[in-house]
Amino acid sequence: MIRLDKFREECGIFGIYGHPEAANMAYLGLYSLQHRGQEGAGIVSSDGKQLHIEKAMGLVADIFSTERLSRLPGALAIGHNRYSTAGGSSLKNVQPLLVNYALGGLALSHNGNLTNAGLIRDELEAYGAIFQSTSDTEVIVHLIAQSEAATLPERIVEALSRVEGAYSLLVMNEKTLIGVRDPHGFRPMCLGMLDGAYILASETCALDLIEAEYIRDIEPGELIQIGPNGIESIFPFPKVEPAHCVFEYIYFARPDSMVFGNTVNGIRKELGRQLARETGVEADVVIPVPDSGVPAALGYAEEARLPYENGLIRNHYVGRTFIEPQQTIRHFGVKIKLNPVREALAGKRVVVVDDSIVRGTTCKKIVKMIRQAGAKEIHVRVSSPPTTHPCFYGIDTPTRQELIASSHSIEEIRRYITADSLGYISLEGVMSVVPKSGNSFCAACFSGRYPVQFPWEADVQLGLFDAGSSRN
Repeated sequence: MIRLDKFREECGIFGIYGHPEAANMAYLGLYSLQHRGQEGAGIVSSDGKQLHIEKAMGLVADIFSTERLSRLPGALAIGHNRYSTAGGSSLKNVQPLLVNYALGGLALSHNGNLTNAGLIRDELEAYGAIFQSTSDTEVIVHLIAQSEAATLPERIVEALSRVEGAYSLLVMNEKTLIGVRDPHGFRPMCLGMLDGAYILASETCALDLIEAEYIRDIEPGELIQIGPNGIESIFPFPKVEPAHCVFEYIYFARPDSMVFGNTVNGIRKELGRQLARETGVEADVVIPVPDSGVPAALGYAEEARLPYENGLIRNHYVGRTFIEPQQTIRHFGVKIKLNPVREALAGKRVVVVDDSIVRGTTCKKIVKMIRQAGAKEIHVRVSSPPTTHPCFYGIDTPTRQELIASSHSIEEIRRYITADSLGYISLEGVMSVVPKSGNSFCAACFSGRYPVQFPWEADVQLGLFDAGSSRN
């Protein structure tokens, strides 16, 4: 499996109500959100009387043939892209989850992670509940099904009042689409319109592809119901301090999206400018680690008044697996995806801009690759602060022990990756760049300050918990 040393967003969600080609629109929306999950995908549609589902392992374009989409009739649909964690890479964990319960059919798509899902699951199983997957989303399904409230929105509110953590959630039955964001607003969700149809999606890039209009973000703690009576919004949960994931701006979201009300590309370029102000060095050229390092590298080059070059070329046609040759090729996993442009690097002092360093293994290989291409000096610059703690709010991160910055100084990391210098943007620098406008951000992966407490918080602080045996 090709897995460069990066964090992984765990899923993207898309829902549409009132469009005659709802499943086709959901397919296109998931296609735009492919970066948020590449393990599997699914779509559930409603013809007004019955729910229909198609899901499989793999990429969106490979799963949804014309034949499969034809089996998803109706004007209402939700979809989901999944990136698996330690919970397992298998079809049973691919969403949307679809069940029948007392009020009829029910389908859910979830982006996030419930920090108390294990405790609730143990409690439910003790009273006889049977789980079909290892996803924490199924905990929400059971809580909705067990609720005695009269309506689906009331059952959802009752269920979510028992869970803690991060969720941007889409729920549908035969006639209604419901979207909910957790009170902290960790993960994004936006509202759009297309020819009278309403759309809920993780990012605005999903609206752009189908030429839908962006209306607004769903607010933290908001439940929005779309059905035969139109659109209704309520705020049923106690108000808390927002904690938007700052890594959405740094890495996860597509640069052409608008997230938390602001354009991602512009913020990434400004992070690069701030990085240059904080960690400037004499150099001849600035290059990005593609593709995620490009906007920050452009901003760095502009601020430092240095030439920008595409010094590393990415192979965009690499799949998730490959056959290694029997004869060992050094750094094969990186080389199959990235290749240096020698004339852009040879004899030059090179600034290499990336968005993050996780374990450091890939960065070390990239530095060696650039040096073999003839670079005179290599200065690595990172547009996020040192990542010292795992995320428990919907991001696939290693254990704390695996995060190189949790146990090594910047100088020790520099020696490990064999760079001539290494510089990170400061957390204060990041916070000076991201637009506030009343919003607060979660930066627990940099600071260790978690907005939501954990039943096993002592284990988190000691770095003993392996992030995500049942994460969504």
